Amino acid sequence: MTEHVSPNRKAKETLIADIDSEIKDSEIIVVTQQLGLNASETRDLRVAMRKEGVGLKVAKNKLVKHAIEKGKFAEIEQFLRGPTALAYSKDPIAAAKVSVAFAKKNDKFKVLGGIMNGEVLDEARVKVLASLPSLNELRAKIVGLLQAPATKIARVLKEPGGQVARVLAARGRQDA
Repeated sequence: MTEHVSPNRKAKETLIADIDSEIKDSEIIVVTQQLGLNASETRDLRVAMRKEGVGLKVAKNKLVKHAIEKGKFAEIEQFLRGPTALAYSKDPIAAAKVSVAFAKKNDKFKVLGGIMNGEVLDEARVKVLASLPSLNELRAKIVGLLQAPATKIARVLKEPGGQVARVLAARGRQDA
């Protein structure tokens, strides 16, 4: 005798699998609460997040709890109360940075907490994390530091040749 699975249950299992597949490779999840964001505000939030490589998942808390119950993000269950959304990213800073920045501009959006490397973060710790430079910002600084000495070296190496050329040009004008 085979077990009959209702279409509704099948749909919920699919949603749970979708949530799991979206968040499983993330380094951080920030749990946010959105109370009354209109369509325009929601679009602005999604655009800001997409620009920084951050995903946003809005789903029923019960489905999210099922998706995270046995994984590395299980402990964020404590934040799943009311209308929540998950901001997640592979960059350990990006989700916090975008969420906190949007919350500063919009009082209908609030950061509740998060999790990174198995460590639960309260709202204050997410805000501290958001103040750190992102991976892209750090990469840009490192590249800048690495390029600066190279340009100085190139300038120093080029300068003696330029000085010799100026001396020869001046000498040529004196002879003429």
